[in-house]
Amino acid sequence: MPDAPSGQPQPFLLGVISDTHGLLRPEALVALAPAQHILHAGDVGNIEILEALSAIAPVTAIRGNVDLYGPCAELPETELVEVAGKLFYLVHSIHDLDISPSAAGVAAVISGHSHSPSIETRNNILYLNPGSAGPRRFQLPVTVALVAITPTTLDAKILPII
Repeated sequence: MPDAPSGQPQPFLLGVISDTHGLLRPEALVALAPAQHILHAGDVGNIEILEALSAIAPVTAIRGNVDLYGPCAELPETELVEVAGKLFYLVHSIHDLDISPSAAGVAAVISGHSHSPSIETRNNILYLNPGSAGPRRFQLPVTVALVAITPTTLDAKILPII
């Protein structure tokens, strides 16, 4: 993330992770260490992952399609959370988006499920999939994301972790 110009406040750093599938890599913890809040976009796989992430920063998490049993099954299916004055909507699969982000005043939609990292802006709304931080699938990279939040911008970056 770029440094703030001299005299400007530092951006708020939001960590974004998804599809851990029960595996929290040490590299993910290192990459997310600067985060001041962490969003987990589902397919947690083991509630201990959220406990480990919460040692870094507060965590907001949703369940994914593999979170069918135990404590992870009790996570909400979607979540609307305010972070640093911006609204973030979490949904595991973007295909299950059940709101109008612009009508809801959402600054960003966070999803996972596909294991394919992506950053896109549509109608001034950030659509971010941090990719998968868990077991490698196919030839897809293992990634997390950081979002630098300022009063006027969201600057998302995908970070390969292995």
